[in-house]
Amino acid sequence: MREEIGYVPVGEAELYVEDVGPVEGPALFVLHGGPGGNAYVLREGLQDYLEGFRVVYFDQRGSGRSLELPQDPRLFTVDALVEDTLLLAEALGVERFGLLAHGFGAVVALEVLRRFPQAEGAILLAPWVNFPWLAARLAEAAGLAPLPDPEENLKEALKREEPKALFDRLMFPTPRGRMAYEWLAEGAGILGSDAPGLAFLRNGLWRLDYTPYLTPERRPLYVLVGERDGTSYPYAEEVASRLRAPIRVLPEAGHYLWIDAPEAFEEAFKEALAALVPALREIGRAHV
Repeated sequence: MREEIGYVPVGEAELYVEDVGPVEGPALFVLHGGPGGNAYVLREGLQDYLEGFRVVYFDQRGSGRSLELPQDPRLFTVDALVEDTLLLAEALGVERFGLLAHGFGAVVALEVLRRFPQAEGAILLAPWVNFPWLAARLAEAAGLAPLPDPEENLKEALKREEPKALFDRLMFPTPRGRMAYEWLAEGAGILGSDAPGLAFLRNGLWRLDYTPYLTPERRPLYVLVGERDGTSYPYAEEVASRLRAPIRVLPEAGHYLWIDAPEAFEEAFKEALAALVPALREIGRAHV
């Protein structure tokens, strides 16, 4: 299998990139969550379903294995992440591509689609698009009644508990799923930088509600979400409704659907891939 790993300069950033699969295959750019995460867990979890695709896994600017950037809010914006994605596609000579986004990556994917007609469509896994709504869920997870101000919700919740404890409570329906994720994440040994998350916080990320920009899209979109993911469900129903996109809700899954409900996820994910890239329908069926 073709695999090219290295660093690609884009604007002020230098991105860690794993370009995998046949050059002639339909291209998918994978947008991880965070902000400040990395693509490692997504590759480990999804690569077996993506034979026949050219898949570009990359760590966003200043995140994961990409080169660190100063904690400057001007360097960490959704606009910057969108521009990085487009510049990376140009650097790799990819003219048309689909997007596979998880969590926070959904906002970046939707904005790429809005600006870039060559993007073929997107699969949104456990999408985060309404951060005031998510801040209210974090407050509830901390045992608080949500306040009108999302940044106050976040601040008060974090006074009660550590961020990891709150997110774990919302994202993982079972200890087994949490342990499986942590085994992968810790096994990777990727520490990354706090700069992206802190800079986005200073930029007002938790006041960002992308919902008004969600409009029906002619290009294929597909939403997959775990019913037990308190960070994205049930709001993902609103996302799918506004996009007029099909949605599959996996009953036993949390934020990492492929870990919690692998069989249901495999079926739903292959259905989404077939819808996204009609040219690969037969390949998708061959792997069912």
